[in-house]
Amino acid sequence: MNTAQETKDMVRAKYAEIASQDKGTNASSCCGAGGCSTEAYTIFSDDYSKLEGYNPDADLSLGCGLPTESAGIKKGDTVLDLGSGAGNDCFVARHETGEDGRVIGVDFTPEMIAKAKSNAAKLGYQNVEFRQGDIEALPLTSNIVDVVVSNCVLNLVPDKKKAFSEVLRVLKPGGHFSISDVALKGELPGNLAKAAEMYAGCVSGALQESDYLGIIHGLGFEQVTVQKRKQIIVPDDILANYLSAEELAAFKASGTGIFSITVSATKPGAIGATPGQAKDNKEELKAACCGSGSNCC
Repeated sequence: MNTAQETKDMVRAKYAEIASQDKGTNASSCCGAGGCSTEAYTIFSDDYSKLEGYNPDADLSLGCGLPTESAGIKKGDTVLDLGSGAGNDCFVARHETGEDGRVIGVDFTPEMIAKAKSNAAKLGYQNVEFRQGDIEALPLTSNIVDVVVSNCVLNLVPDKKKAFSEVLRVLKPGGHFSISDVALKGELPGNLAKAAEMYAGCVSGALQESDYLGIIHGLGFEQVTVQKRKQIIVPDDILANYLSAEELAAFKASGTGIFSITVSATKPGAIGATPGQAKDNKEELKAACCGSGSNCC
């Protein structure tokens, strides 16, 4: 791949394009990135439609799991969604945290932020907000979030250690995350690993699962758990865009696995506030946040 900044520029441009695509196009590709398959099935995304709070207008089929389903969000929690897209996971999280909670979506792409804000306005939500920002330098003060969720996004970030460091920073002591992402077992062929489209499609930017979990452990997170793992089979007609027939055959015989994993972990420290305590501390947290000089309020 190119430099970190060039990679970010590529991701921003690609997801600006994705924001204008229909759900069907996104669902038939790798995280909406292109290379649409003629095979009739969705490659990555899971079905959100049975989750409370689901809004079809906000579902662009860009995910690779259901992180909000297993995030353990409680009433009154402050929830952060990394790479919030059109707002899908934020609206599911809002159902869980209720009117006394708070949901913040951060996304890198202005077009996605505009789409998410429009969806929130239609729903009339007053406690869901969207901020444009870089996951490597989140636009939030420290220790204010109970739960972080993310769906098939951190693999797009060039410096994944810095991204998880930011997750650690913004979580309250005892807070936790539930993140769905793509991870590998085995090595991708060179042409596939270098393809910008497949980077934006959440494949070539993926780490080995052991390295991914190693970053989380290395930063000091506790109770690191792979909640769910499923293998992703990228159709041959997509792979053929990047691999010769010989390379494709060798790749399929190599045993390399591309997996969607949902990982949870907890920030060390005191147990998070109960819903009642969270409500009592709401004004105190707001004052601390606004008094920091940040635009987080």
